[in-house]
Amino acid sequence: MTFFILGNIWEIMRKEMPLEKRIILALDVPSGEEAKRWVSRLKQFIKFYKIGLELFISEGRDIVNWVLDQGCDVMLDLKLFDIPNTVQRAIERIRDMKVSYTTVHGNDGILRAAVEAKGDLKVLAVTVLTSLDESDLRDLGFRCDVRELVISRAKRALEIGCDGVVASGLELQAIRENLGEKLIVVVPGVRPVSNTTIDDQKRIITPKEAFLRGADHIVMGRPILNSENPEKVVENLLIEISEVVGK
Repeated sequence: MTFFILGNIWEIMRKEMPLEKRIILALDVPSGEEAKRWVSRLKQFIKFYKIGLELFISEGRDIVNWVLDQGCDVMLDLKLFDIPNTVQRAIERIRDMKVSYTTVHGNDGILRAAVEAKGDLKVLAVTVLTSLDESDLRDLGFRCDVRELVISRAKRALEIGCDGVVASGLELQAIRENLGEKLIVVVPGVRPVSNTTIDDQKRIITPKEAFLRGADHIVMGRPILNSENPEKVVENLLIEISEVVGK
């Protein structure tokens, strides 16, 4: 009954989520100055930004605070993977930063430690990186296909109390079929139809496909940052997304 109620609440929240928070722009840039230029340039269109390992190591909490001060949300994507006690203490520090989402990548003990410390912070469990395919998983010692592993990890994340998962759009429909609307799903590895460059991604999907399959957010970086006209790219993306989720 609790899962059913929570699922209904999240479905309502999904429908009411502002369009400008559907795209999470990945600030995968080397300096705070460059990150600030991009946020200042695009914040009229995008109100959600991902700060990853490179930028956080370079700028620390200062860049997080600056983005928040612009009236935007932050996903702190550090993919925490360490002993549970260390992860728990790290989550306590991240919780104090007032970011919206943070990512954890690990086993049940690591996820449980993060959940115990998260407070109002939303913890997203990483399922399988979109830069990995079946061959990579075999190299890592996994003897199951990607879909099975993603579903297994998503189910465990839900049972432990994580708020959501980071997962490829290729497994997104299976997540929704098995778990309904109980988890926030953030989808990286997204490329517009007009973009033929996949960079280091191996399991990709278009923005429209991602939302048709049930994504709450998509994460995009290089297809926007490396384009000749980023504003036009974002405007077209928002039109495409609005056709699926509304405004």
